[in-house]
Amino acid sequence: MRVNPVAKTVLQRLGLGLITLFVVSIIIFSAIAMLPGDFAKATLGQAATPETVAALQHEVGLDRPPIERYFSWIGKMAQGDFGSSFASRTGYRRTVAEIIAPRLYNTMFLAVMTTLVAVPLALGLGILAALYRNSWFDRLVNTVTLTTISFPEFFVAYMLAFLIISRDTFAGTDLAQSLPIWLAASIDWTLNVVPKFPTLANISDQTPFWEHVWRAALPSMTLTLVIVAHMMRMTRAAIINMLSSPYIDMARLKGMTPMVVVLRHALPNAWAPIVTVVAFNLAYLIVGVVVVEVVFVYPGVGQLMVDAVKSRDVPVVQACALVFAATYILLNLIADIISIVTNPRLLHPR
Repeated sequence: MRVNPVAKTVLQRLGLGLITLFVVSIIIFSAIAMLPGDFAKATLGQAATPETVAALQHEVGLDRPPIERYFSWIGKMAQGDFGSSFASRTGYRRTVAEIIAPRLYNTMFLAVMTTLVAVPLALGLGILAALYRNSWFDRLVNTVTLTTISFPEFFVAYMLAFLIISRDTFAGTDLAQSLPIWLAASIDWTLNVVPKFPTLANISDQTPFWEHVWRAALPSMTLTLVIVAHMMRMTRAAIINMLSSPYIDMARLKGMTPMVVVLRHALPNAWAPIVTVVAFNLAYLIVGVVVVEVVFVYPGVGQLMVDAVKSRDVPVVQACALVFAATYILLNLIADIISIVTNPRLLHPR
């Protein structure tokens, strides 16, 4: 029986993804095992006796050999059991899954919210920049996006928070007093046009949907500014490359408008590189939320992972890292599949 080439390629990529995830799990376990500090000593304090420390290590399983602990962990993970948090005690068992679940929802909420804004914005700007390349619009878009991507996430986050705070404080600052009245008034008016988004994302399980959107607006805006440049520039480059093709010249000779030529002829054939970059940035979006969540105290997986590292809660740290790795691999797999479906020539590499 002949296997469909697309299905065969998908199965091969899926198998490669599983092997990659297995290797990553070894790296995660080894890296966490080599972290300085010990959960038992950190929990009990310096005054704890060696016997007490040994008893707690035995209770949480830290006294077993690393290889035994790894295979026990990965075996349970394969069955969907993330284990129990080290913070659990007899009669008070907190599973890692119940700790991560609400945080994972918050992180995915932030990622989807950012995606719904960033992807259409990047595609739209990329298409317009390709249509009007070398114009003032093209130069302006490239300058702004390159500027935002040149700064680290925490800097962009703090600057956005500073702008929000400055809405109510700028008029009384020494800078405002030293500027001409008309300039200070213009800056103050511009700052007050910006909605007063919350600078701290106080979100709980009971937060209504639209309130959640409002409180996550500033973290989402930060991530949008960080990832939109890559997608916009790849869209622009891919479309410009397609516009030099002979069939595009034929479409122009038929009297089609430039926008129709791009949307109906250039864009469908440029999907492969664009989708790859979009998926890569979405994968980064999931993995790179750690800094943004910490800055805005957003209760997501990134914030949970940082807190777990501080408390040496190894099962939670391992689960968070593996979730990030699995998401990254899955999104890259989806990018490969979409690229192959939209460009069958990739099934037959030279």
